[in-house]
Amino acid sequence: MLDLHRLQLLLRFSRSGSIAATAAAAGYTASAVSQHLSALERETGVALLDRTARSATLTEAGHRLAAHAARIVEQVERAEADLAGGLPEPAGHLVVSSVATAAIAFAPALADLQRRHRAITVTLRQAGTQAAVADLRARDSDVAVIDEWEGLGSTRAADLVHEDLVEDELVLVVPRDHHLARGDGAVDLSAVDRAALIAAPRGDPSRDLLDRALRRQDVRPASIWEFQGLATIAALVVRGAGVAVLPRLAVTEELRGSLAVRALPDLPPRRILAATRQVSRQHPAVQTTLQALRAHGRTASAPRRPRTADRSGLRGAGTSLD
Repeated sequence: MLDLHRLQLLLRFSRSGSIAATAAAAGYTASAVSQHLSALERETGVALLDRTARSATLTEAGHRLAAHAARIVEQVERAEADLAGGLPEPAGHLVVSSVATAAIAFAPALADLQRRHRAITVTLRQAGTQAAVADLRARDSDVAVIDEWEGLGSTRAADLVHEDLVEDELVLVVPRDHHLARGDGAVDLSAVDRAALIAAPRGDPSRDLLDRALRRQDVRPASIWEFQGLATIAALVVRGAGVAVLPRLAVTEELRGSLAVRALPDLPPRRILAATRQVSRQHPAVQTTLQALRAHGRTASAPRRPRTADRSGLRGAGTSLD
Protein backbone atom coordinates (compact mmCIF):
# COMPACT_ATOMS: atom_id res chain seq x y z
CA MET A 1 0.00 0.00 0.00
CA LEU A 2 1.26 3.47 -0.85
CA ASP A 3 2.53 5.56 2.04
CA LEU A 4 0.23 8.54 2.73
CA HIS A 5 3.06 10.74 4.00
CA ARG A 6 5.04 10.21 0.80
CA LEU A 7 1.98 10.92 -1.29
CA GLN A 8 1.65 14.23 0.55
CA LEU A 9 5.26 15.06 -0.28
CA LEU A 10 4.63 14.26 -3.94
CA LEU A 11 1.60 16.55 -3.85
CA ARG A 12 3.71 19.33 -2.32
CA PHE A 13 6.32 18.83 -5.01
CA SER A 14 3.69 19.04 -7.75
CA ARG A 15 2.60 22.43 -6.38
CA SER A 16 5.98 23.93 -5.49
CA GLY A 17 7.92 22.64 -8.50
CA SER A 18 11.21 21.92 -6.73
CA ILE A 19 12.76 19.62 -4.16
CA ALA A 20 14.16 22.62 -2.23
CA ALA A 21 10.77 24.36 -1.97
CA THR A 22 9.09 21.11 -0.95
CA ALA A 23 11.70 20.57 1.75
CA ALA A 24 11.34 24.12 3.08
CA ALA A 25 7.56 23.83 3.29
CA ALA A 26 7.66 20.39 4.93
CA GLY A 27 10.46 21.21 7.35
CA TYR A 28 12.82 18.58 5.89
CA THR A 29 16.18 18.66 4.19
CA ALA A 30 16.21 18.42 0.42
CA SER A 31 18.04 15.10 0.74
CA ALA A 32 15.28 13.67 2.95
CA VAL A 33 12.56 14.72 0.50
CA SER A 34 14.46 13.19 -2.39
CA GLN A 35 14.84 9.93 -0.47
CA HIS A 36 11.11 9.81 0.34
CA LEU A 37 10.16 10.40 -3.29
CA SER A 38 12.62 7.72 -4.40
CA ALA A 39 11.00 5.33 -1.92
CA LEU A 40 7.59 6.19 -3.41
CA GLU A 41 8.94 5.33 -6.86
CA ARG A 42 10.03 1.94 -5.55
CA GLU A 43 6.56 1.41 -4.03
CA THR A 44 4.80 2.23 -7.30
CA GLY A 45 7.35 0.58 -9.58
CA VAL A 46 7.35 3.56 -11.98
CA ALA A 47 9.45 6.68 -12.44
CA LEU A 48 7.65 9.67 -10.92
CA LEU A 49 10.36 12.30 -11.43
CA ASP A 50 12.69 13.23 -14.25
CA ARG A 51 15.88 14.23 -12.46
CA THR A 52 18.83 16.26 -13.72
CA ALA A 53 21.85 17.57 -11.82
CA ARG A 54 20.03 20.82 -11.08
CA SER A 55 16.32 20.13 -11.16
CA ALA A 56 13.52 17.59 -11.13
CA THR A 57 10.14 17.52 -12.84
CA LEU A 58 7.17 15.18 -12.68
CA THR A 59 6.82 12.48 -15.28
CA GLU A 60 3.44 11.74 -16.82
CA ALA A 61 2.98 9.01 -14.21
CA GLY A 62 4.04 11.49 -11.52
CA HIS A 63 1.35 13.93 -12.62
CA ARG A 64 -1.27 11.18 -12.54
CA LEU A 65 -0.25 10.02 -9.07
CA ALA A 66 -0.20 13.62 -7.79
CA ALA A 67 -3.80 14.01 -8.96
CA HIS A 68 -4.71 10.81 -7.10
CA ALA A 69 -2.81 12.09 -4.04
CA ALA A 70 -4.87 15.30 -3.98
CA ARG A 71 -8.10 13.29 -3.89
CA ILE A 72 -6.73 10.86 -1.30
CA VAL A 73 -5.56 13.61 1.05
CA GLU A 74 -8.91 15.38 0.71
CA GLN A 75 -10.76 12.18 1.53
CA VAL A 76 -8.59 11.64 4.61
CA GLU A 77 -9.39 15.20 5.71
CA ARG A 78 -13.09 14.54 5.15
CA ALA A 79 -12.87 11.40 7.30
CA GLU A 80 -11.13 13.33 10.09
CA ALA A 81 -13.86 16.00 10.03
CA ASP A 82 -16.57 13.35 10.10
CA LEU A 83 -15.08 11.57 13.11
CA ALA A 84 -14.44 14.85 14.92
CA GLY A 85 -18.13 15.63 14.55
CA GLY A 86 -18.90 12.74 16.90
CA LEU A 87 -16.79 14.11 19.75
CA PRO A 88 -18.57 15.69 22.74
CA GLU A 89 -16.91 19.06 22.06
CA PRO A 90 -14.78 20.66 19.32
CA ALA A 91 -11.18 19.46 19.55
CA GLY A 92 -7.95 19.58 17.61
CA HIS A 93 -4.87 21.62 16.80
CA LEU A 94 -5.39 24.36 14.22
CA VAL A 95 -2.96 26.62 12.38
CA VAL A 96 -4.14 30.09 11.36
CA SER A 97 -2.01 32.02 8.84
CA SER A 98 -2.76 35.72 8.87
CA VAL A 99 -1.59 39.04 7.47
CA ALA A 100 0.30 40.87 10.21
CA THR A 101 -2.15 43.61 11.20
CA ALA A 102 -5.07 41.17 11.29
CA ALA A 103 -2.99 38.70 13.31
CA ILE A 104 -2.50 41.35 16.00
CA ALA A 105 -6.16 42.37 15.89
CA PHE A 106 -7.60 38.84 16.03
CA ALA A 107 -5.07 37.29 18.43
CA PRO A 108 -7.20 38.13 21.52
CA ALA A 109 -10.16 36.31 19.97
CA LEU A 110 -8.06 33.20 19.34
CA ALA A 111 -6.65 33.32 22.87
CA ASP A 112 -10.15 33.58 24.29
CA LEU A 113 -11.24 30.69 22.05
CA GLN A 114 -8.64 28.42 23.67
CA ARG A 115 -9.74 29.45 27.14
CA ARG A 116 -13.36 28.60 26.36
CA HIS A 117 -12.57 25.40 24.45
CA ARG A 118 -9.77 23.61 26.25
CA ALA A 119 -9.63 20.83 23.64
CA ILE A 120 -8.73 23.32 20.88
CA THR A 121 -5.18 24.64 20.47
CA VAL A 122 -4.25 27.28 17.92
CA THR A 123 -0.97 28.26 16.33
CA LEU A 124 -1.11 31.76 14.82
CA ARG A 125 1.40 32.57 12.07
CA GLN A 126 2.03 35.86 10.31
CA ALA A 127 2.17 35.63 6.53
CA GLY A 128 1.36 37.78 3.53
CA THR A 129 -1.85 37.08 1.66
CA GLN A 130 -0.21 35.00 -1.08
CA ALA A 131 1.83 32.98 1.41
CA ALA A 132 -1.21 32.43 3.65
CA VAL A 133 -3.22 31.11 0.69
CA ALA A 134 -0.31 28.86 -0.31
CA ASP A 135 -0.15 27.49 3.27
CA LEU A 136 -3.87 26.77 3.14
CA ARG A 137 -3.68 24.92 -0.16
CA ALA A 138 -0.68 22.90 1.05
CA ARG A 139 -2.59 22.01 4.24
CA ASP A 140 0.05 23.73 6.32
CA SER A 141 -2.76 25.80 7.82
CA ASP A 142 -6.47 25.40 8.45
CA VAL A 143 -7.61 29.02 8.18
CA ALA A 144 -6.08 31.92 6.25
CA VAL A 145 -6.88 35.50 7.32
CA ILE A 146 -6.06 37.60 4.27
CA ASP A 147 -6.73 41.08 2.91
CA GLU A 148 -8.26 42.40 -0.29
CA TRP A 149 -7.73 45.91 -1.63
CA GLU A 150 -10.24 47.60 -3.89
CA GLY A 151 -8.93 48.16 -7.40
CA LEU A 152 -5.96 45.82 -6.96
CA GLY A 153 -7.65 42.58 -7.96
CA SER A 154 -9.48 39.97 -5.96
CA THR A 155 -7.62 37.58 -3.65
CA ARG A 156 -10.55 35.14 -3.62
CA ALA A 157 -9.67 31.78 -5.17
CA ALA A 158 -12.24 29.49 -6.75
CA ASP A 159 -10.94 26.41 -4.90
CA LEU A 160 -11.34 28.00 -1.45
CA VAL A 161 -14.26 29.30 0.62
CA HIS A 162 -14.11 32.96 1.70
CA GLU A 163 -16.08 35.13 4.05
CA ASP A 164 -15.74 38.78 5.02
CA LEU A 165 -14.63 39.44 8.60
CA VAL A 166 -14.21 43.21 8.79
CA GLU A 167 -13.96 46.29 6.59
CA ASP A 168 -10.79 48.15 7.57
CA GLU A 169 -10.75 51.81 6.59
CA LEU A 170 -7.60 53.72 5.68
CA VAL A 171 -6.76 56.59 8.02
CA LEU A 172 -4.24 59.39 8.30
CA VAL A 173 -1.96 58.84 11.29
CA VAL A 174 -0.02 61.74 12.86
CA PRO A 175 1.89 62.26 16.13
CA ARG A 176 -0.12 63.48 19.12
CA ASP A 177 1.68 66.85 19.11
CA HIS A 178 0.92 67.46 15.42
CA HIS A 179 -1.46 70.33 14.63
CA LEU A 180 -3.87 67.94 12.90
CA ALA A 181 -4.14 65.94 16.11
CA ARG A 182 -6.37 68.69 17.50
CA GLY A 183 -9.24 67.71 15.21
CA ASP A 184 -11.31 64.58 15.18
CA GLY A 185 -13.18 64.82 11.87
CA ALA A 186 -12.28 63.43 8.48
CA VAL A 187 -9.63 65.02 6.27
CA ASP A 188 -8.84 64.94 2.58
CA LEU A 189 -5.80 63.13 1.16
CA SER A 190 -4.44 66.55 0.22
CA ALA A 191 -3.44 66.76 3.89
CA VAL A 192 -0.22 64.90 3.01
CA ASP A 193 0.72 67.38 0.26
CA ARG A 194 4.28 68.60 0.96
CA ALA A 195 4.48 66.34 4.01
CA ALA A 196 7.10 63.76 4.92
CA LEU A 197 5.14 60.59 4.21
CA ILE A 198 6.13 57.18 5.56
CA ALA A 199 4.85 54.29 3.45
CA ALA A 200 5.37 50.64 2.61
CA PRO A 201 7.74 49.78 -0.27
CA ARG A 202 6.44 49.75 -3.83
CA GLY A 203 4.67 46.49 -4.58
CA ASP A 204 2.96 46.33 -1.20
CA PRO A 205 -0.84 46.56 -1.71
CA SER A 206 -1.20 49.47 0.72
CA ARG A 207 1.48 51.40 -1.18
CA ASP A 208 0.01 50.62 -4.60
CA LEU A 209 -3.41 51.90 -3.54
CA LEU A 210 -1.88 55.00 -1.94
CA ASP A 211 0.22 55.84 -5.02
CA ARG A 212 -2.83 55.60 -7.26
CA ALA A 213 -4.79 57.92 -4.99
CA LEU A 214 -1.92 60.45 -4.81
CA ARG A 215 -1.65 60.55 -8.61
CA ARG A 216 -5.41 60.80 -9.08
CA GLN A 217 -5.66 63.78 -6.73
CA ASP A 218 -2.33 65.33 -7.77
CA VAL A 219 -1.03 65.21 -4.21
CA ARG A 220 2.75 65.47 -3.93
CA PRO A 221 4.39 64.66 -0.59
CA ALA A 222 7.71 66.36 0.08
CA SER A 223 9.28 62.94 0.53
CA ILE A 224 8.26 59.31 0.83
CA TRP A 225 10.24 57.11 3.22
CA GLU A 226 9.83 53.40 2.59
CA PHE A 227 9.70 50.90 5.45
CA GLN A 228 8.57 47.29 5.56
CA GLY A 229 5.74 46.51 7.97
CA LEU A 230 2.75 48.65 8.88
CA ALA A 231 3.54 48.33 12.59
CA THR A 232 7.04 49.72 11.95
CA ILE A 233 5.56 52.65 10.03
CA ALA A 234 3.18 53.42 12.91
CA ALA A 235 6.08 53.35 15.38
CA LEU A 236 8.03 55.83 13.21
CA VAL A 237 5.06 58.20 13.19
CA VAL A 238 5.05 58.06 17.00
CA ARG A 239 8.70 59.19 16.91
CA GLY A 240 7.79 62.17 14.74
CA ALA A 241 9.49 60.95 11.57
CA GLY A 242 6.50 61.86 9.43
CA VAL A 243 2.86 61.01 8.78
CA ALA A 244 1.34 57.89 7.28
CA VAL A 245 -1.78 56.48 5.66
CA LEU A 246 -2.53 53.13 7.32
CA PRO A 247 -5.37 50.65 7.77
CA ARG A 248 -7.08 51.39 11.06
CA LEU A 249 -6.24 47.91 12.39
CA ALA A 250 -2.54 48.83 12.18
CA VAL A 251 -3.09 51.41 14.93
CA THR A 252 -2.99 49.03 17.88
CA GLU A 253 -4.30 49.81 21.33
CA GLU A 254 -0.72 50.32 22.56
CA LEU A 255 -0.17 53.06 19.95
CA ARG A 256 -3.44 54.96 20.35
CA GLY A 257 -2.17 57.07 23.23
CA SER A 258 0.74 58.31 21.11
CA LEU A 259 -1.00 58.82 17.76
CA ALA A 260 -3.90 60.81 16.39
CA VAL A 261 -6.07 59.22 13.73
CA ARG A 262 -8.11 61.10 11.09
CA ALA A 263 -10.47 59.36 8.69
CA LEU A 264 -9.82 59.57 4.93
CA PRO A 265 -13.26 59.04 3.36
CA ASP A 266 -12.00 59.45 -0.20
CA LEU A 267 -9.93 56.23 0.05
CA PRO A 268 -11.61 52.81 -0.21
CA PRO A 269 -11.20 50.44 2.75
CA ARG A 270 -9.51 47.07 2.57
CA ARG A 271 -11.44 43.93 3.41
CA ILE A 272 -10.21 41.29 5.84
CA LEU A 273 -11.33 37.80 4.81
CA ALA A 274 -11.20 34.32 6.29
CA ALA A 275 -10.43 31.57 3.80
CA THR A 276 -10.73 27.82 4.32
CA ARG A 277 -10.71 24.65 2.29
CA GLN A 278 -14.21 23.35 1.59
CA VAL A 279 -13.58 20.01 3.32
CA SER A 280 -11.75 21.33 6.39
CA ARG A 281 -14.54 23.85 6.91
CA GLN A 282 -16.70 20.90 8.02
CA HIS A 283 -14.41 20.18 10.99
CA PRO A 284 -16.04 21.31 14.28
CA ALA A 285 -12.82 22.96 15.51
CA VAL A 286 -12.56 24.97 12.28
CA GLN A 287 -16.22 25.98 12.53
CA THR A 288 -15.70 27.11 16.13
CA THR A 289 -12.63 29.11 15.15
CA LEU A 290 -14.50 30.82 12.32
CA GLN A 291 -17.30 31.72 14.74
CA ALA A 292 -14.74 33.37 17.04
CA LEU A 293 -13.21 35.32 14.15
CA ARG A 294 -16.63 36.47 12.95
CA ALA A 295 -17.64 37.67 16.41
CA HIS A 296 -14.39 39.58 16.88
CA GLY A 297 -14.69 41.03 13.39
CA ARG A 298 -18.04 42.57 14.32
CA THR A 299 -16.52 44.26 17.38
CA ALA A 300 -13.41 45.35 15.45
CA SER A 301 -15.41 47.08 12.70
CA ALA A 302 -14.29 50.65 12.22
CA PRO A 303 -16.60 53.53 13.18
CA ARG A 304 -18.95 54.85 10.49
CA ARG A 305 -16.94 56.63 7.83
CA PRO A 306 -17.66 60.39 7.70
CA ARG A 307 -19.40 61.45 4.51
CA THR A 308 -17.24 64.49 3.88
CA ALA A 309 -13.72 65.55 4.72
CA ASP A 310 -12.74 68.70 6.55
CA ARG A 311 -10.69 70.47 3.88
CA SER A 312 -10.32 73.78 5.65
CA GLY A 313 -6.75 74.97 5.76
CA LEU A 314 -5.27 71.69 4.52
CA ARG A 315 -3.88 72.82 1.20
CA GLY A 316 -3.60 76.54 1.41
CA ALA A 317 -0.40 78.46 0.90
CA GLY A 318 2.21 77.48 3.44
CA THR A 319 0.27 74.48 4.76
CA SER A 320 2.59 71.61 5.64
CA LEU A 321 2.39 68.48 7.75
CA ASP A 322 6.12 68.00 8.08
